[in-house]
Amino acid sequence: MIVRERQNEYIMIEQNHHAQVSGQMAANLKDSFFLEDKFKSSVLYAIENHDYAWKMIDKQPFWNDQKQQPYTFTDFPNPPKTVFYKHGIDQVEKHDSYAALLCSKHYTRFLVDDTEETSRSFVQEEQERQQRLIHLLEDYDEPIFNVHSGLLQLFDSLSLYLCLNEPGVAKEDGHPFFKDGVPVPQSLTFFHTNKIHLYWTDEQSVEMDVVPFKSPVDITIQQKSVPKKAIAENGLIKSYEQAEQETVSVQLL
Repeated sequence: MIVRERQNEYIMIEQNHHAQVSGQMAANLKDSFFLEDKFKSSVLYAIENHDYAWKMIDKQPFWNDQKQQPYTFTDFPNPPKTVFYKHGIDQVEKHDSYAALLCSKHYTRFLVDDTEETSRSFVQEEQERQQRLIHLLEDYDEPIFNVHSGLLQLFDSLSLYLCLNEPGVAKEDGHPFFKDGVPVPQSLTFFHTNKIHLYWTDEQSVEMDVVPFKSPVDITIQQKSVPKKAIAENGLIKSYEQAEQETVSVQLL
């Protein structure tokens, strides 16, 4: 779950909805950035479904009793997280092996340096999956794959920028993850920069200093506003389920 705290409520965005925002952006990427048309549909599927792991889990969010607030994707415990990760990759693999390889690489990147036993086991099992999938893919090309993996990382970050920040926020008040811009993975050399800087021009528009899209992109974010008072009275799950789904529109320029 992606969570923004306000004075009297939490703004909560399901991880799978955030991934769909990533997909909305990627669908408008200039065709030349995919390098190989034959992989384009697989790359788009991976980007749009990279957080499939959270699709059902976020329907009933978890309460962090230590912090006395909802768990977010940044502090959710790794042991159950790796179970969800594996399930998500399994589901993607049923549809597209190349997309599953991208998602597997994406998840292991988060945990490859974690010394916790469940994290190390997850990374080892996913590395075995990756080798199996590579051997099954006749057209696998590592440099091209690294570009596609970089695109997944980039659109994950761009979507997080939109979801973690309050619409219209001033640059100096933005989320600390992106105070210095959104990192561009090293494999994406055609961007000719290591950071993309974004600025809210108003509550519905974001300007980018590097524009990889064919034209301005209209983004739709699904979120819920969950009152803290309701949580205190009825608990997190009931309060979340009863909150109305809201749609936020943003245009990337």
